Amino acid sequence: MTPLALLRSGRSMMDQRTCLITGATSGIGRAAALELAKLGYKLILVGRSDKKLQRTVAEIGEKTGNTGIFPCRCDLSSLREVRGAAERIKRDHGRIDVLINNAGARILRHQLTEERIERTLATNHLGHFVLTLSLIGLLESSGEARVVNVSSGAHYGGAGVIDNIRSAKDYDGKKQYADSKLANVLFTYALADRLKERRIHVNAVDPGSVATHFARNNGWLPWLKHRLYYRLKGQLRTPAQGAETIVYLASSEDVRGKTGKYFRDGKENRSSVISYDRTVQEALWASSVELSGVDI
Repeated sequence: MTPLALLRSGRSMMDQRTCLITGATSGIGRAAALELAKLGYKLILVGRSDKKLQRTVAEIGEKTGNTGIFPCRCDLSSLREVRGAAERIKRDHGRIDVLINNAGARILRHQLTEERIERTLATNHLGHFVLTLSLIGLLESSGEARVVNVSSGAHYGGAGVIDNIRSAKDYDGKKQYADSKLANVLFTYALADRLKERRIHVNAVDPGSVATHFARNNGWLPWLKHRLYYRLKGQLRTPAQGAETIVYLASSEDVRGKTGKYFRDGKENRSSVISYDRTVQEALWASSVELSGVDI
């Protein structure tokens, strides 16, 4: 039985729980939002475009009848915007039961954010680092909260060193993406350890290769080559299929209390060897604190 089939069987329905999802207007983020809306969750959807957010809220509400869906505009690559969004969320919502850190980007050419941080790292890791730590109080209010960090199988190619934070010298977009996805796993394990006594459980997930518009910002050719590669391997998934384990981790009683794990296809998996290195985990944490000024 698939993870979503387990959920739809009624074994793990949780009424009136609140879930925040980043990158919620397209792809697996939108697919996860749709499924959680069907399960009766109150949703806070984070995205970069007001227009896309309003359309997503309306479409999901119409399909599910769920009226508890709220937009929150924020570009995760901007730490200024992330701080502002966190303050609005704390002002408007009493608690968060599930936080799904899903937004992501793969940028082949070196770009800097307004804080002069490399954009792939800022979007995939640092923005979520700031958002999550800023919302710890709302997560604690849940009594038993879950954080789901969406990583990728690309993390197995990560070396654990985040390069090119400000300099374009020797920039390799594919390597930077792999390192940023490894950062998601390193962050998961370090955060899970810090929160193990605070009833906030943190896990990472690999959704597989999903047929979305992800990385189309790099041009049509790289995007088409990426899709063709995984289609020929028979590994290309729909957004709904990619979202299944995310929704499972957000909702299922089967994973209640589990923390500091890496999941794929509804099951625990081993992440890369380097991801378990506590020295590397702490080095990333220290670097993230230095860049963001946020800690717990």
